[in-house]
Amino acid sequence: MLELAPAARDATATEALHNTAELAKRVEALGYRRIWVAEHHNMPSIASSSPAVLIAHLAAVTSTIRVGSGGVMLPNHAPLVVAEQFGTLEALHPGRVDLGIGRAPGTDQRTALALRRTMAGLSAEGFPQELSDLIGYFQGDNDLIQAVPGRGNEPAIWLLGSSGFSAQLAGMLGLPFSFAHHFSSANTVPALELYREHFRPSRWLSEPYAKVAVNVVCADTDEKARWLAGPSALAFLKLRTGRPEALVPPEEAAEYPYNEVERAFVEDRWRDQAVGSPETVQRQLQNLLTRTGANELMLTTMVYDLAARTHSFELVAEKVAPTLTR
Repeated sequence: MLELAPAARDATATEALHNTAELAKRVEALGYRRIWVAEHHNMPSIASSSPAVLIAHLAAVTSTIRVGSGGVMLPNHAPLVVAEQFGTLEALHPGRVDLGIGRAPGTDQRTALALRRTMAGLSAEGFPQELSDLIGYFQGDNDLIQAVPGRGNEPAIWLLGSSGFSAQLAGMLGLPFSFAHHFSSANTVPALELYREHFRPSRWLSEPYAKVAVNVVCADTDEKARWLAGPSALAFLKLRTGRPEALVPPEEAAEYPYNEVERAFVEDRWRDQAVGSPETVQRQLQNLLTRTGANELMLTTMVYDLAARTHSFELVAEKVAPTLTR
């Protein structure tokens, strides 16, 4: 499960984060393997701006499911800070913490500058060195500076990506790789091919291990699922056109007067994702697994109502997942 703590227009941040915690407990009971929290900033529909803090809370209210970041966007943070945060999480919850690292800022450039306070480190060119520094703190490579907790408390490290750059880097370092199919579906198969082509065995992995994140809205009927997906589609359109806002009710989303260009954008948004009844979602996810050869699927479900969002994860766990094959 990839969680963004969806913020509805008529709900507070407290309610959004409470919903995330309740859903984490439910998906753990359903047998989901991990819940990752995405880092986004300056986005009214997403309350997961502080992954380390939210991960600590989710780990405290669960007991078996792995918790982690999907991801921490490294350009926004000093590597030492990330090492200490996730070293602390691993020390508190040994063997349950994943550190997914991304190289995009997860926001606009003005907000990214406000986070980092300097342009240094915000370019893609600096990412490999910052990643190396971060890993080095967990390994105790720096004789003068120690991450405490750090060495001896290394979480499982993943590299995230939506293009070929991170795919190749993950392969060369021998790290597990998670691809953002949920917003970059055209690049999924080429990126995974690059990852496998460049993979070198490492202390982490002897062979490639890939995960694919996908949008999923599952309901009792195809029509109900498409209706529930409306607020997420509208929020994404507003974000990409510079008008970000929180999730609106499905009734309001259904009445939005899309023009032809906007309608085409929304349709493209849901292409190659999974929206529908359990039978439809099973067919879509099986096709994705077959095309990508992914070791895992990570589901993200941006639905306005908590009950409908929970029901989507329940339907997938009970009716879809048992039938999927690699």
